[in-house]
Amino acid sequence: MPSIFAYQSSEVDWCESNFQHSELVAEFYNTFSNVTFFIFGPLMMFLMHPYAQKRSRYVYITCILFMVVGLFSMYFHMTLSFLGQLLDEIAILWLLASGYSIWMPRCYFPTFLGENRPQFISLVIITTVVSTFLSFLRPVINAYALNSIAVHILYIVFQEYKKTSNKELRHIMEVSVVLWAFALTSWISDRLLCSFWQQINFSYLHSIWHVLISITFPYGMVTMALVDARYEMPGQTLKVRYWPRDTWPVGLPYVEVSDDKSC
Repeated sequence: MPSIFAYQSSEVDWCESNFQHSELVAEFYNTFSNVTFFIFGPLMMFLMHPYAQKRSRYVYITCILFMVVGLFSMYFHMTLSFLGQLLDEIAILWLLASGYSIWMPRCYFPTFLGENRPQFISLVIITTVVSTFLSFLRPVINAYALNSIAVHILYIVFQEYKKTSNKELRHIMEVSVVLWAFALTSWISDRLLCSFWQQINFSYLHSIWHVLISITFPYGMVTMALVDARYEMPGQTLKVRYWPRDTWPVGLPYVEVSDDKSC
């Protein structure tokens, strides 16, 4: 039985040819496409700093976990090791858990919790710990299980989309969903249509997934912050801004917080 640290000890292997560009890096493009996680993670920590100070400093943990996902994804694709696979998937699991804990609207909590966020956070942590251990049982299905969580997130986004007439919130939701859909299409295409992509010498769909999902993260983060503010920050207004400039056709979204002033 190969060591969990050994190169190619994982059952998961993506479409990109192995060791084509380096004897040390199994999947070259899948490895280095994770660099975007280390660009957007620190940027979002900086841009969302005023928001985190007023809403929750756990937002910083979400950004750190996002960078940890990029780090472990690099390690996995560099080695295709069983340990790398598990670290990558477990990091994604805890990233999702942090987002649920901070931004899940209370109206979607299980009924037996009422609207008690501390109890909900405890439930999320217990579920995530149990899921972490379960991930060792059938590692080959972990990635599919993680992507299935998106169905629940999409449900919440759809419900909130129907509730709001705020054009800014609707726009950021639409962009988030479109980006996620393109990212997921790349992931599925690389997994299920590998022979086709290899025939045309374009086996880089998984690396495109890395780039697209890392761009989706800031949009998803801002979406959930705006949704959450409707419930948790009634006395404050969140305005979407874009880095580096609002006037540029493409930018990184973040939120600016201001107090409502009424006579």
